[in-house]
Amino acid sequence: MKKLQFKISISAPANKVYDIMLGISKKSTYEQWTALFNPTSTYEGSWSKGNKMLFIGTDEKGEKGGMVSEIFDNMPNRFVSIRHYGLLKDHVEITKGPEVEKWANGFENYTFEENNGTTTVIVDLDTTEDFLDYMNQAYPKALDKLKEICEK
Repeated sequence: MKKLQFKISISAPANKVYDIMLGISKKSTYEQWTALFNPTSTYEGSWSKGNKMLFIGTDEKGEKGGMVSEIFDNMPNRFVSIRHYGLLKDHVEITKGPEVEKWANGFENYTFEENNGTTTVIVDLDTTEDFLDYMNQAYPKALDKLKEICEK
């Protein structure tokens, strides 16, 4: 696993950024910024600590797939930790095997640091070698979209 970090400063309070980033009040706000990864990106589940979450989208063949994850920690407006432990392929959760082993126990953490009404979002994530370039290109664009939505 490779570790990546992305940061962005957003002119909005942490509670607003947290709400919009996770789609707490309206799931569509989460879907807007994550559309830069996959136009059909969404989630099924709850952001509560310990809950299972499916981060899903539809591929070019129209099949639903994504990540099977656990909300490892959630301190509202401050920190969210997501532990990825499986894959979803065509409605089947896969939590064992070679495909999953390279992702198993990979984390995606969001830290929210507010200072004078500006929130810095820090994303720390584990990724595999084959997704390194994709994440380095897509994540900054997705965070720019998040900033745009939050600053409206």
